[in-house]
Amino acid sequence: MPDGVLVLALCGDVMLGRGVDQVLPHPGDPALREEWVRDARRYVELAEAVNGPVPRPVDPGWPWGDALPVLAAADVRIVNLETSVTRSDDFAPGKAVHYRMHPANLPALSVARPDVCVLANNHVLDFGRRGLAETLDTLAGAGLRVAGAGRDAAGAERPAVLPVGGGRRVLVAAVGVRSSGIPGSWAATADRSGVAYLDEVSDAAADDVLHRIERMRGARDLVVVSVHWGPNWGYETPAEERRFAHRLIDGGVDLVHGHSSHHPREIEVHAGKLVLHGCGDLVDDYEGIGGHERFRPDLRLLYLATLDAGSGRLVGLRMTPLQAQRLRLQRASPGDCRWLRDRLARAQGRIRTEDDGTLTLDPERG
Repeated sequence: MPDGVLVLALCGDVMLGRGVDQVLPHPGDPALREEWVRDARRYVELAEAVNGPVPRPVDPGWPWGDALPVLAAADVRIVNLETSVTRSDDFAPGKAVHYRMHPANLPALSVARPDVCVLANNHVLDFGRRGLAETLDTLAGAGLRVAGAGRDAAGAERPAVLPVGGGRRVLVAAVGVRSSGIPGSWAATADRSGVAYLDEVSDAAADDVLHRIERMRGARDLVVVSVHWGPNWGYETPAEERRFAHRLIDGGVDLVHGHSSHHPREIEVHAGKLVLHGCGDLVDDYEGIGGHERFRPDLRLLYLATLDAGSGRLVGLRMTPLQAQRLRLQRASPGDCRWLRDRLARAQGRIRTEDDGTLTLDPERG
């Protein structure tokens, strides 16, 4: 933590199941119960039809590709792990899509060295509570911290605690909102496993999250709240989401890490603190799936936020544009970097393209 700053890598949805799982060294059962696709290997074929052959098996770092050196530059890495890690066949009823990766493929997650895996999302219970239990056990066995899901409500709501040196810690709390497609039956209770669930974003819900954090927060801690909310597509930020994020910041949270959208959404700097309303996807098997081309879902952003370690204020934000090709992330072309810059600039203005293709936000004018 040099010069009194802390660099956080913030990842959107990381989905290492289905097609990605099939090209890793230990593919699980490819059976699916989707309306149109019944075999996970079909998603590999779709990716190959667009961008060329995918080797099999790939090494654990393959899905991350050019993102790995960017992640290595951060002090803290937070990912939304949007897949169960299980061999369970308990397909959750009433869901159109189910994601799972085989536990033996966990090196494809640990290679990115995540400090916190957020689990409060609409896929972590795709294979039932048995699948969630195996997910929690597998991550714990690998020494990976989680936030947002647990064996009961207390575990799901408890922030992950990450020591960062100098007597400082980062607390990461996570919640999942019904608007992202999380079934209400997935909510953790006093005697049932599940996710830290919010039926809606409201002042009362924000105050409840703040209260949980204050019970654990020390004087020198920084706090991140990770929120899975909203639909997959669209750039508009609902007024209630903005109010919820602002209330968290005004109540002492240092950064709001939003996700669920399949593409990057608005970035805000509120009271000097960073709000990412939607980080977009990062790792997945969505290549070749048509229908939303105007959003450029093949383009991804990896966010590096530099915070003042004492105050939590945003010092700078660098975003690395990446593109999914052959189930692997590679640096985006200069033209695609400009497209992302122009798309984001419509919402918050002062975003620059640097010589190396990264995008930077001026926190004083963001």
